[in-house]
Amino acid sequence: MTTGFTVEQLRSAVTDAVRAPSLHNTQPWRFRLRDGGIELSVDPLRRLPATDPSGWGARIAAGAVLFNLRLALAVAGTPATVRLRPYPADPNVVARLVPDVPRRPTPNEQILHAAISRRFSNRAPFWPDPVPADARWRIGEAARAEHCWLELLIGTGAVNAFAEITRSAHRVLERDPAYVAERTAWIRSEPAPDGVPAAAGGPRGEPQDLLPQRGFGGRDRAPGRDFEPEPLVAVLGSAGNTTADQIVAGQALQRVLLTATDAGLSVSMISQPIEVSGAREALRLSLGRFGTPQMGLRIGYGQPGTATPRRPVDEVLDLPVASA
Repeated sequence: MTTGFTVEQLRSAVTDAVRAPSLHNTQPWRFRLRDGGIELSVDPLRRLPATDPSGWGARIAAGAVLFNLRLALAVAGTPATVRLRPYPADPNVVARLVPDVPRRPTPNEQILHAAISRRFSNRAPFWPDPVPADARWRIGEAARAEHCWLELLIGTGAVNAFAEITRSAHRVLERDPAYVAERTAWIRSEPAPDGVPAAAGGPRGEPQDLLPQRGFGGRDRAPGRDFEPEPLVAVLGSAGNTTADQIVAGQALQRVLLTATDAGLSVSMISQPIEVSGAREALRLSLGRFGTPQMGLRIGYGQPGTATPRRPVDEVLDLPVASA
């Protein structure tokens, strides 16, 4: 009978887990074995004080990496039972995973696991092809499976309302020199294991764009390469906005992203209206939903691309030191 996870199981699962997204690709997570369980923590040294002063973004990222961790363990035949925030005195520990009854992975677990390595944030313009109804239904079900909701914005009025709120939030953020400097510090012009490569930052924003661009040092776009005028926009939300709700929302976000990847869709995340509290409330009211918006998404069909780099697994593991 299995009494705990091994270092080998931890290392293998973390290899997949770290493919999760994070603000500016800071990868704010650490993993360790403790009494046979895998513990996932937020790395306080990789928090973004100007961009993410409340820690919301780090907890969303931790939830996304937790979902990947769950998938990797399940596909290996060693599923886990998860306890969120197991130590009230140590809020940096996001979750503790202990072995559950061994079983074969489900077909859906295998499908989503296979999408981990293919998922990336596509900040370039999408093609005009509409997202079919079955794909829309699948990504909505993915959010519900993780106890969250996904509101697809239907109609020009709903999309324009979202765009107006997002542009307003973007202007607020861009007026903060510390915010701009922090983002700039995470742009990578040379190969690096973290941060956002300038080539992956998408084209520079232009006045005619419906949705604002984050500004990761992208190139000017070619003529005729405007962003889609009627994008499919979705808002992911949770029942509340506690620390646990944000971790749950991160898991739902990753399940939605992997489901979209399997369906051949591209996604970019739009967090500006979440980062500004007044904009988040305006967004909630515009949706007429209970609960809290946790992420905006632009969804469609785009050009193939590659994922941003990740740090080596050994850099995010806290392993016990072997005794002499």
